[in-house]
Amino acid sequence: MVVCRMTLMVCKKKRSKIEIEKKTKWWNLKKEECCEEFRQKLKQALGGQVLLPDDWETTAELIRVTGRKVLGVSSGRRKEDKETWWWNEEVQDSIQRKRLAKKKWD
Repeated sequence: MVVCRMTLMVCKKKRSKIEIEKKTKWWNLKKEECCEEFRQKLKQALGGQVLLPDDWETTAELIRVTGRKVLGVSSGRRKEDKETWWWNEEVQDSIQRKRLAKKKWD
């Protein structure tokens, strides 16, 4: 006769944190009101000059700083990659057929 005592513990799997730099939300320039506000703030930052300064580094940094203030920055978080790069061609073909069948069914 074999007697066994077991204790099972369920632990949540900790997600690894992927640190990504916070990026300026340049895509907000698609919105007309954000675009206009950005133009106004940039003109103020340049001092109302029509011509840009000759030093590109200074101008570029001024544009970046104004963009961060007006448009905001991302949180720096993102979804984890699914790592599909290692799948062989057979698996990729199968996935493609499945996706096409789903689209056709929908």
